[in-house]
Amino acid sequence: MLANVVIVVGAAFLSHFLVRDFRGKWFVRFLVLLPWAAPVALSTIGWLWIFDSLFSVLNWVLVHAHLVDKFNPPQWLGQPRLAMAAIITVHAWRLLPFATVIMIAGLASIPTEVNDAARIDGAVGLRKLWYVTLPLQLPIALIAVLFGIVFTATDMAVVYILTRGGPFNSTQTLPMWAFQTGISSGSLGPGAAVALYLLPVLAVVTVLMLWAAKRVEVS
Repeated sequence: MLANVVIVVGAAFLSHFLVRDFRGKWFVRFLVLLPWAAPVALSTIGWLWIFDSLFSVLNWVLVHAHLVDKFNPPQWLGQPRLAMAAIITVHAWRLLPFATVIMIAGLASIPTEVNDAARIDGAVGLRKLWYVTLPLQLPIALIAVLFGIVFTATDMAVVYILTRGGPFNSTQTLPMWAFQTGISSGSLGPGAAVALYLLPVLAVVTVLMLWAAKRVEVS
C-alpha cells in the first residue's frame, strides 16, 4: 500500500512537470519511461547489486558522505524493515513511469476552456490545483492506483530476486508463498489454492476502485 502512495504522489508531481514546455522534454520523458520498459528481472538484479551487503554502491555513497558507520553499514536485504523498504523502493521505481503516463493523459484530457476559466476567476497555483485539477484528475488517479495494486499484488519477480520472502518472512507475498508452496515444496494443491486466493481479493478491490472512480467523476 505504501508503494502505491509513493507512486501516485510521485506521478502527480512528475506529470505536472512533464506537461510543461522546456528544452529536452522528450528526452526527460524517455528517461522516465525507461524503468517501465526494462525487463523486470534485469532491472531487479541491478537493484540487488545496489542493495548488496558487501558491494552496495548505496552504502559506499552513505559511508563517504559520513552518514553511516563504514564498519557497520546498513544490511538492506538482511533486516526486516530495511528489506521491506527495499521492496517498496523497487516497486515504486518500476511502476512510477506507468502511473506518470496515466496522469499525463489525464492532464491532457482537461479542456483548455476549463484552465482558461479558472485563470479568469483567479484560480492559480495551489488554488487551481486543489479546486480544478485534482477533482478532474481524481478518477484517473484512482485508475493508476488500481493498476498499481494489481501489478504489485501479482508480482513475484522483485521479491524472489531480492529477498525470497525473507528475512523471517517479513517481505513475503501471496505469489511468492504460492511459488514456495506449490513449486519449491512440491505441494501443488495448496500452492494453487494460495494463488487462487488472489482472484476474489483483486476482484473485490477492482470493483470498489471502479465504483469510487465513478463516484468522484466530474461531469
